[in-house]
Amino acid sequence: MKGNKHISSTHNKNHHHDHHHHDHGHHHAHHQEKHSCHHESNTFSSSSMHSDTSHQTEEREKHEDDEQLYRKLMKKWWFAGILSVPIILVSYPDFFPIIRNLLPMGSSQLWFSRLLMAVVALIVMIYSGSQFFIGAWEGLKQRSANMHTLIAIGISAAWIYSVVALLWPDLFPDPSMAEVYYDVSTVVTALVVLGMAMEEKAKGKSSEAIRRLIGLQPKTARVLREGVETEIPISQIQIGDIVVVRPGEKIPVDGIILDGSSTVDESMLTGESLPVQKVQGDEVFGGTMNKTGSFTFQVTKSPDDTALSNIINMVKQAQASRIPVQRIVDKVSEIFTPSVIILAIIGYLIWFNFGPSPSSMYALIVLVTTLIIACPCALGMATPMSLTTGIGKGAENGILIRSGEALQIAQKLTTIVLDKTGTITMGKPSLTDVIAVGSLKEKELIYFAATLEQGSEHPLASAILEAAKEKNILLGKTENFEAIPGHGVQGWIDGHHVLFGNLKLMKKGNIATEAYIQHAERLADEGKTPMFLAVDGKPEGVISVADTVKQDSLEAITAMKNIGLEVIMVTGDNERTARAIAKKVGITNVISDVLPQNKAEIVRKLQADGKKVAMVGDGINDAPALTQADIGMAIGTGTDVAIEVSDITLVKGSLKSVVQAIQISRATMRNVYQNLFGAFIYNTLGIPIALGVLYPLTGSLLSPLVAAAAMAFSSVTVVANANRLKRFKPKEV
Repeated sequence: MKGNKHISSTHNKNHHHDHHHHDHGHHHAHHQEKHSCHHESNTFSSSSMHSDTSHQTEEREKHEDDEQLYRKLMKKWWFAGILSVPIILVSYPDFFPIIRNLLPMGSSQLWFSRLLMAVVALIVMIYSGSQFFIGAWEGLKQRSANMHTLIAIGISAAWIYSVVALLWPDLFPDPSMAEVYYDVSTVVTALVVLGMAMEEKAKGKSSEAIRRLIGLQPKTARVLREGVETEIPISQIQIGDIVVVRPGEKIPVDGIILDGSSTVDESMLTGESLPVQKVQGDEVFGGTMNKTGSFTFQVTKSPDDTALSNIINMVKQAQASRIPVQRIVDKVSEIFTPSVIILAIIGYLIWFNFGPSPSSMYALIVLVTTLIIACPCALGMATPMSLTTGIGKGAENGILIRSGEALQIAQKLTTIVLDKTGTITMGKPSLTDVIAVGSLKEKELIYFAATLEQGSEHPLASAILEAAKEKNILLGKTENFEAIPGHGVQGWIDGHHVLFGNLKLMKKGNIATEAYIQHAERLADEGKTPMFLAVDGKPEGVISVADTVKQDSLEAITAMKNIGLEVIMVTGDNERTARAIAKKVGITNVISDVLPQNKAEIVRKLQADGKKVAMVGDGINDAPALTQADIGMAIGTGTDVAIEVSDITLVKGSLKSVVQAIQISRATMRNVYQNLFGAFIYNTLGIPIALGVLYPLTGSLLSPLVAAAAMAFSSVTVVANANRLKRFKPKEV
């Protein structure tokens, strides 16, 4: 957790993982307009003077919209699901002995209960299935057929056929054809609506991220006016104001230090785990955390133009501009739907004009049977079933995949962009080298350094204290301790005068530095921060601290290359440190000295070259890049904001999960294609039979009941195949 504990430790992690398991991505025509106008109102330019509160209300409204839509769809699903149960019972009394005894075949009780079911099914179609009819109508206006068209026609045809069969059974040449299929209408409606609700659930998560980012901005600031400190809301701060900041407080806006010095944790912006030393004349940024000292600073940017508010805007823009991948099924049904309808109509006309008598009835049976057997419920389920299983598979392996869309894209990735701090590395400093250059031994060097650092707030101090604890070194006491900002610390331990800090401190204390230099350069080349220890005016040791590489980063990156991915490391660090780390993990493509706002730019450039890019990061500063990438992967030990804007969260915090996520994605999409193929084969083989091709041979038409059963059977195969995916195991990296 890169120094962001203060932001998110109170936030219950689990609360936002539950919802990741849903499918999002594809919008229906009639929501698209609604949402696109929301997005436009959201992507304001940073120069427009919006007060903080207006962003928040706007975000809240958008979130409530998503929430409302989700709740509405869930109501529709429960309504359709519950009412389907009695309909199935009454439609197939043969399978349920209790019903068969209560409503014997041919009895008036059965007839009346079926009439009642006709009304119930109609209500379900009107309430729960309204979006199919609206969607089909929208499509019709644009002269295109979509998934909604087939579903709308299929459920209507089944219902109309059932009503005719119930009221005018004598019209049928064969009494066995006078069957009712209200269950087709309600069950198909229920299943598809559930899928749509799952999508909405996932979409609601993205606005959550922006609300959390907005929450990072402090609400008030203490400003010096006529020499008096007054607390004012952030929105009233003006450029040129003098603001007072004490230890442990958030810095309200961007500015330049006038007086005082401190260390500031800027990890939320830069991702760098080490707090930064700030003295007079240095820049400070809104939303970052002041650690040790107090200072006053002069405001240089309005609250709407801070580095943090720019990140918020970038995340908003990236979210708005992201075009969901339309489901494969939709593309296919654009061709499939009109073809089926045309075939059914041709079949109807042929039977009506040339069929045996009663030709009008034969023609109607052909029409309905064709539409029923072609109704794409297996198609509608083919993708969601596999995706749900694939998402579950990911969860078993500690990979939370937020949407079906993410799964669909992950198999096509070509390039992985890795943030360095906290992703490839641990994200916190640890002791790496202790080199004796004088008469003292390693343990004594650690003893002096750690004893002295007990009183220090410096982030590197914790690494040294941790090492002393691991080596069971008991610490002594320091007298006359003094911290010299920008240099280091000094004090008296057991009667010895000890200096510990950088070269500036050694020069200040007139310590001969030759013994240090060669070690210092080598350590700096390896990306470590060397510090020097002198006792009683003599050089004694070099102790270096660095952010260390995670154990499995090298294996994971090798595995990424093995499955054909290009790996790029991006970091705000200087080139020397960046190269040192990259060498350890075998990355040749390194982009260093990157400002947080430029990470998204780098991703955009790669995308412009036609690459499918995944960004892996863990800090708030990675949020715009995570959002911009085709797939954003957040390290689960990272900040909540990174996790919320990402498509995939790697709970274990290991890069091995990246490879596993891609393997799971590939296996899932294979399964989807098999399902689609299976569903289509049924429909395609079933259509000619429904059209009556076999009539000359068998002397009878395919009964709509058999058509409905075939359709159900195709759904069963799809479910069975999706379950096969449960046995898939990602290969060990």
